Amino acid sequence: MKAILTCGAAIALAFLPAAASAQEPLPLQVFEPAEQTRPFLPANTEALLSMNQEVTSKGNSWNEGDTFNLSVVHDVIHNGYVVIPRGSRGVGRISWMTNKGMFGKSGKMDVELEYIEINGQRIDITGTYRQEGEGNTLATVGGVVLVGVFGGFITGRSAIIPPGRELMAYTKSDLPLSMRARTRPSP
Repeated sequence: MKAILTCGAAIALAFLPAAASAQEPLPLQVFEPAEQTRPFLPANTEALLSMNQEVTSKGNSWNEGDTFNLSVVHDVIHNGYVVIPRGSRGVGRISWMTNKGMFGKSGKMDVELEYIEINGQRIDITGTYRQEGEGNTLATVGGVVLVGVFGGFITGRSAIIPPGRELMAYTKSDLPLSMRARTRPSP
């Protein structure tokens, strides 16, 4: 039995890696360098926009699909750099609209914020808003009760988004940034 244990120990020593012996050093582990990550403005970054013009359901001046202009209210800053400057042009679109109607029905519209433009480059944004005019339901009920059919001539109010109204937008996806090297000013 002693011979079997001695033989087993000899076999085990024969299969140990060369690093286990004192004559050879352990190999160094080498790692591939991490890929350089390019800076980016993260998705869902807020940008406050202001309406440049009035958009209304009144009359036939605006229709579904029409676009309107906005302006960025504050600089959008990331890591100390202005990524989206104040005053940059934004564009929104009317996605749904209905005019005011009989029996106190108010005008309504949905608008979607689409993009901000900087130096000819578009930054896709998201933001959906609904604007409704005030209805005249109470006046309609009173008109029907007191006057009869003439209550149908009472209408609601048009939906109006005035100039200067501020709407929050969010960037749709990560925006890769290009940083220019700066020279240090001379003393």
